[in-house]
Amino acid sequence: MPDWQELVKQWLKGIRLSDEDAAEVAKELADHLESVYQTSISDGVTEQAAVQRALREVSNWQELRTKIESSRKEETTVNKRVSQFWFPAFLTLFLSQVALMLIQTMGPTVYNSPAASRPRMMPPNVVYAAWLITLPLIGAVGAYLSRRAGGHAKSLFWAVAFPVFPFLAFLTIGLPLAMAFDDHVARNVSLPLFLVGFSGWVVFPAAALIGGGLAVQYLSRGSDARRTASV
Repeated sequence: MPDWQELVKQWLKGIRLSDEDAAEVAKELADHLESVYQTSISDGVTEQAAVQRALREVSNWQELRTKIESSRKEETTVNKRVSQFWFPAFLTLFLSQVALMLIQTMGPTVYNSPAASRPRMMPPNVVYAAWLITLPLIGAVGAYLSRRAGGHAKSLFWAVAFPVFPFLAFLTIGLPLAMAFDDHVARNVSLPLFLVGFSGWVVFPAAALIGGGLAVQYLSRGSDARRTASV
């Protein structure tokens, strides 16, 4: 019986893959060819005919090598995009929403005022300010994950700022649509109110998140510089 793995390695010699990936591909192809060979032998075919049948499974090894390289390159690109952008982006979005929910549900809802005869509700600004304070830490987590996965500054920036996109979409798309279809909404929305909402739910949160991301970027560069200097 031929050494299928050795034969495949010879036919795929020069393939532009890492040694680990090339070995994995060679093993998969060798296992397939051996399976075809063993099936042919079981059918009563001579050994030489079984070998020829297995070899006919691949009509053009150069073309197959090109397809494998292209497929692995696309797979690597997708995996990098997920680890460098999508995972940190959705994690920062999730953490920011969880932080806001926890502050609203677990934080103080009433407070006692010496000038008041009964407790008053905690002002929404206090809840918002507490949430805003947590955002730099959340941005730092997203930036760390993106950078650890090899993400560049551009992917890191967008991943960290991702939590403000739903608010941005609402203010720039959802709100105008609501105003177009509901006169009550249109009468109660003014430019100053829109600017306050845009600043409060897009500009300030984005600045806090990006601030945390920039801190991680700065600290990481300093660490890399010290590591390089010590080598």
